[in-house]
Amino acid sequence: MATSYRWVMTEPGAPLKKVVFDLADPEPGEVLIEVAGCGVCHTDLGYYYDGVRTNSAMPLALGHEISGRVVAAGKDYTEMLGKAVIIPAVIPCGSCDLCLRGKMTICRQQKMPGNDIQGGFASHITVPAHCLCEVDEQALETTGLALADLAVVADALTTPYQAVSQAQVGEGDLVVVIGIGGVGGYAVQIAAAMGATVVAVDVDTEKLQKQLGYGASIALNAADYDGRALKKAVSTFAAENNLRQTEWVVFECSGTAAGQSTAFGLLTHGGYIGVVGFTMAKQELRLSNLMAFHARAQGNWGCSPEHYAAALKLVMDGKVTMAPFVQQYPLDQINEIFTAAHEHKLSARAILVP
Repeated sequence: MATSYRWVMTEPGAPLKKVVFDLADPEPGEVLIEVAGCGVCHTDLGYYYDGVRTNSAMPLALGHEISGRVVAAGKDYTEMLGKAVIIPAVIPCGSCDLCLRGKMTICRQQKMPGNDIQGGFASHITVPAHCLCEVDEQALETTGLALADLAVVADALTTPYQAVSQAQVGEGDLVVVIGIGGVGGYAVQIAAAMGATVVAVDVDTEKLQKQLGYGASIALNAADYDGRALKKAVSTFAAENNLRQTEWVVFECSGTAAGQSTAFGLLTHGGYIGVVGFTMAKQELRLSNLMAFHARAQGNWGCSPEHYAAALKLVMDGKVTMAPFVQQYPLDQINEIFTAAHEHKLSARAILVP
């Protein structure tokens, strides 16, 4: 088979290097995918800049938001040849006790591209085939999106989809999303699509104003409020719109200590905090508030593959808009794009295209 290439991290912070490797035939249960696009995620930046450790040794290609086309398959998955697919950001084994009991997100044999195995900042990637999400390319044509654009479905969209789903968000709920970047912006849209009234909270005025056109009913700049004042502002909005003062659903998507503190400060009786963003920073919280408010806090690791088709359908049906929030760049610009993303100079989720 032809040779291919990937951009690898040799050590945190060092320039990513392009290396050529020989393609191998997929083993049984595997497929080889020609990458259409791979999104640049906050998690990738954590590995590269912040010292978050990868499970696989370096040199390692990062990248776990991947879409592409199956170009070779193990003998048991030949029907997948030629299919356009999205690769789950976290791939469970599908056969252990946890997977069989529907707990795929905590499968101990799970494989995450760009962490456990070589990732998607490459021309090709070999992955387990059992849980790929197929893309209807005829339907895709009606959306104005390309297959490469759907790379972000693998994490930035499906992660908040699972978070919203496990919080059982529905009609009449008041949802507060803290941090409306790549993940939080989709959390706003998904919660609104589920029937909730959504409050967007961030410190970026431009992002907040943009989100008002995509699911947010009100946008609040956290820099303008202390904790008590922010809760009062949300409470006033709820009262003016005949929404409950209890059972608010808060999603922390910023991945910052300040965001986590803000989320905990918005706890209400019967409330729910979904921890979606990740930070290495430690936080001091009074956990007894959960007891006093009879409230819940729940983490969210990736998304179970079983939810991918439903999440993708929201895009195909026009209930979640992606085009204004993604931007394609050549994969060869990866070092420049990592720098720009780290310095918050990008206005949309970067998708690197081989």
